[in-house]
This record gives sequence, structure tokens and C-alpha cells, in this order.
Amino acid sequence: MSPRKVNKEEKRREVALACSDLIHEVGMKKITVAQVAKTAGIGKGTVYEYFDNKDDIIFEIINIHIEQYLDSFKESIKTVKNTKDKIRHFFKFVLDDSEDNIKHFNGYKEFLSIVLADENSAMKEFNCDTHDFFKNQLSEILEEGVKIGDLKPESIDLAESLLIFEKGLVLMKMSQNDHQVQEKFEHFLNTLFKLIEIKK
Repeated sequence: MSPRKVNKEEKRREVALACSDLIHEVGMKKITVAQVAKTAGIGKGTVYEYFDNKDDIIFEIINIHIEQYLDSFKESIKTVKNTKDKIRHFFKFVLDDSEDNIKHFNGYKEFLSIVLADENSAMKEFNCDTHDFFKNQLSEILEEGVKIGDLKPESIDLAESLLIFEKGLVLMKMSQNDHQVQEKFEHFLNTLFKLIEIKK
């Protein structure tokens, strides 16, 4: 009987899942391939069979976190009827101060600091991909809002602007003590919906 062929993508995911907390415990800059190997229970050389380098490992872990966040987001809006509340749920990442969310928020903070300080082109490209991914999620919310008659048709063009606003709030929360992101978000959302909502 021949040995079972290992699926590379499945193994990458398996290793990343085993190490998903490492980027929070150790930090992206300090994480080592040796730590990844030890945590995943494999040899250091085996890590390189599935990942090109340390950044590649970090990207895979972040991708898993994004998938988990998206699954949680989709579950949370299943019973939400109006578009305004769906957008409010989308902004949870910057608004939620629960311990678990702050852990992920601080991970993103470190990721951005690496992108900005180290001129890491691979991380910049990854950042662009995640931006496009989340813009598509917002576009779907806005398109559904137009379809059900909540929003004016031109609202669909606001996905990029909403995402840029969220990044502004993220930066404010990262860099200011008295940021009041919750109040600023609610003011912005209420003002925006006065312009784009179809009154029933």
C-alpha cells in the first residue's frame, strides 16, 4: 500500500491553525520558524516544504483569522434586517473592545507597523488583497440594501469610502488616547444614512 499523498494546501492550513495564537503570544517580528515547527509538532525543515519564508507563515495565519472573522460576521448578520445595522456589524473590528477582539486588533496594529516601517513589499501586496476582499464584503451589503429598497442605487459606490473611513478609525484608535471612535462612527453613520437611505 502506497503512502497517502499529502495535500500541500491542507497541510499549510493545519500548521497555521496549530500556530494561530503565536502571532499574539510572540509577535510577528519575533516569531521564528523554529517556534512554528515546535508548536505545530513538525521539523523545522518540514516547515519549508509548505511555506516559502516567515512572512508566508504569517500571511496564512492572518488568512485564517480573516476567515474566522468573516464566518462570525456572516453569522451575526443572519437575523439583521436593515442595511444600517449590517454596516454597524461590519465595523465591529474597530468598535468592539472585548478581550478577544483587542487581541486581534493589536495583531493588526503590529502588522501595519511592519508594513509602514520595513517597506515590506510582500506585506503591502497582502494588505492590498485584504483591502479588496473586505471592500467586496461591503459592496455585497450595499448591493443587498439597494435590492431590498433600503438604499438609493448610488450607494453601491460607497464601499471603498466606507472601508477608508474604517481604516481612519483604526488609525485613530491606535494612535490617540481620547479617540471616541464609537461616537464618531455613530455620527458618521447617521449622517451618511440621511443622504442614502430611502425613507419608507
